[in-house]
Amino acid sequence: MLHASPLQPPSQLQGLVRPQPVTGLILTGGGARAAYQVGVLAAIAQLRRDAGATQTSPFPIISGTSAGAINAAALACHADDFDGAVDGLLHLWQGLHVENIYRADAFEAVKSGARWLSMLSLGWAIARWRRSHPKSLLDNAPLRDLLGKYLDMGRVEAMLEGKHLHALALTGSSYTSGQHVTFFQTHHHVVPWLREQRMAVQTRLTLAHLMASSAIPFIFPAEPLELEGVPEWFGDGSMRQSAPISPAVHLGAERVLVIGAGRMKEPEGRRVGVNDIHPSMAQIAGHALSNIFLDALAVDVERLRRINRTLALLPREARTATALRPIELLVVAPSRRLDDLAGEHQASLPHSVRAMLRAFGVSGKGRAMSGSALVSYLLFEPSFINELINLGMSDTLAKRAEVQRFFGWPARAPQMDPAALRRARPAGFAAGV
Repeated sequence: MLHASPLQPPSQLQGLVRPQPVTGLILTGGGARAAYQVGVLAAIAQLRRDAGATQTSPFPIISGTSAGAINAAALACHADDFDGAVDGLLHLWQGLHVENIYRADAFEAVKSGARWLSMLSLGWAIARWRRSHPKSLLDNAPLRDLLGKYLDMGRVEAMLEGKHLHALALTGSSYTSGQHVTFFQTHHHVVPWLREQRMAVQTRLTLAHLMASSAIPFIFPAEPLELEGVPEWFGDGSMRQSAPISPAVHLGAERVLVIGAGRMKEPEGRRVGVNDIHPSMAQIAGHALSNIFLDALAVDVERLRRINRTLALLPREARTATALRPIELLVVAPSRRLDDLAGEHQASLPHSVRAMLRAFGVSGKGRAMSGSALVSYLLFEPSFINELINLGMSDTLAKRAEVQRFFGWPARAPQMDPAALRRARPAGFAAGV
């Protein structure tokens, strides 16, 4: 509610309500880890229903990267029905198996990945390697088929026209030029931003942008996209992403909800491991992917918090003189180590995938598992996905008061427990999965 001032008597302020700030949603990458985001969204949908705040979408601005781009696009395509979109995501993710994302049977032909490894390491295989010219370790053609069947990217334009959505941004990284590019679609006037090695392009978003943004380096093949009229090869948007929150702010967000995929809220303390054994290729690959997917977000969150603290210390005159403005921030991130969680569910992977991972040095299980970080990005199986969804729900409900305060919802307890939040009816884009 507005406060009275000498120029505006209280009688003139009755009935006036301060407009809600524009809310942006940041969904980052992480392969199978992105199932955690769906659990967070399901809990938010329930808290929203409990508050009776179901008139409009809670997220007019949505920014997605990598697997988070897929979740972002699903929400944007159904911005006129947030509950239905979340139900659809739940139904889709809970029905996923590895073969829906990448071809698991491909590893049988190379005998547990040994031939793939030998091509990299043995001189006699160089000629054969050049002839076969493999694009990636895995073929994600099934993912393209899945998204083409259940996501109509043309609906983004309809949602913008109907004012159910303000903007959608999807981010990719160009192998060709080295540019980090945010492709965005909106009906509002936005000056495309240009920073060192990152830029923004306004366009109509398509399935190709989703495939490019979610193309995990080395794991999935690059995707061709046009950049300023010139075709370039793009991969996962998490690569070289120095400011994951930036697109939503540029598009007009005044507050942002960030859903992480690890590290920011995980338990502190050193992990116990075997220190006298050289790390396997799987450990090194998992460490590299975690750096790509997780670290930039944690750094950007801390940067935004530091800017907010600095702005709060400035006098009002100094604040108005700067282009910087405080951005309200809420972060929801896993309370458990997702690497350890993946180690507990590795056995649910198809035999061919487990054989390939063993060739790369994945061994053991649970917390003692070597290479569990790499596994966590590829474990598209119900046992792991459902654990992530439940964890996302529980972590969000544990922050219930913060969520309610962030959105300005009345503080009411949810009417259902986390397990019951997964509503049975298929809805939205996933009907018929």
